[in-house]
Amino acid sequence: MKLDNKKIFQTLNPNKIWVPVLIGVGIVFLMFYLDPNVNAKTLRGVFDASAWGIALAIFVILCRDAGYIYRIREITGKRLTWIRALYVIILWEFASAVTPSIVGGTAVAVFILHKEGIKLGKAIAFVMVTAILDNLFFVIGAPIILFFAQGNIFPASRVMEMKLGRSLEVLFWTSYALYAIYSLIMALALFYRPRVFKWVLLRIYSIKWLRKWKHSANEYGNQIIEASKELVGKSWNYWLPIIGATIFIWSSRYLMLNALIGAYEALSVSEHIIIFARQVIMWIVMMISPTPGSSGTAEFFFAQFFSEFLSGYTFVTSILWRLLSYYPYLLLGAIFLPRWIKQVFFKKKKSQS
Repeated sequence: MKLDNKKIFQTLNPNKIWVPVLIGVGIVFLMFYLDPNVNAKTLRGVFDASAWGIALAIFVILCRDAGYIYRIREITGKRLTWIRALYVIILWEFASAVTPSIVGGTAVAVFILHKEGIKLGKAIAFVMVTAILDNLFFVIGAPIILFFAQGNIFPASRVMEMKLGRSLEVLFWTSYALYAIYSLIMALALFYRPRVFKWVLLRIYSIKWLRKWKHSANEYGNQIIEASKELVGKSWNYWLPIIGATIFIWSSRYLMLNALIGAYEALSVSEHIIIFARQVIMWIVMMISPTPGSSGTAEFFFAQFFSEFLSGYTFVTSILWRLLSYYPYLLLGAIFLPRWIKQVFFKKKKSQS
């Protein structure tokens, strides 16, 4: 198994931060220009937020990052120190921020873990575990969250009615079904019959018009088998902390926006639940966005999902939301990446010479 270092470094390129920034800023200016309710007075509304609410939002997002760092240490069996785990998470988040959400930073994460001294097969296994756990949070958690929201999950704004109709609901449940099927197949492949999975994969890619990808399918099948060897037989002492960390991570991710909206408006418990649930729906919309880190898509759909909870503060809240949850990782990635390259590549070369 080989990693394409050239493609990895094309993704881990600090110069790429300008693409999502320009897209995001462009959408913000377009919204500012087209929406008659957005003006200089609206922008001054950023100062109307409760300081405690903003502080809570920042605290929650830091908790999310702490959860990521803890989880990657637990998944790797504490092979990473806290500092090395911090580097891994920041670079992983950076890769996700500069690539379309549907692509994600999976290959980059495998590369980073491998360069941190973890064998390639183990690195693949660890990244696959994180992907499966994240998907399972959505697959298992979404119906529970949507039940408590009591059906008030799909926004009924004028734009949604005119442009999307029921297509958003169809998109959500279709995506949900695909995630559920994918998670089930990957769980069976990793923990039950990895060789059967490889055999089925090769049979599929033996079809004439798929044959040119058969070699890649064979490599992927080998990766699944190797990853399975690493994961099968792990005790509950291994799984419980990382499952708990996954629930904590995603809850923190969503609660940050609850805190941010609560900084502007007093919310009831039911409104908090609806805001939390709608982020699950919005996550699907952002996941299929073709832009890096859903830049532009997130800013646009924010107003459609949450404007009813923010009387006059939708625009500034959407900007603050992205400033807290997205743009810091572009900046941190650009800062940490050169240091990581020096530490991982140049120090190793010096020690070998």
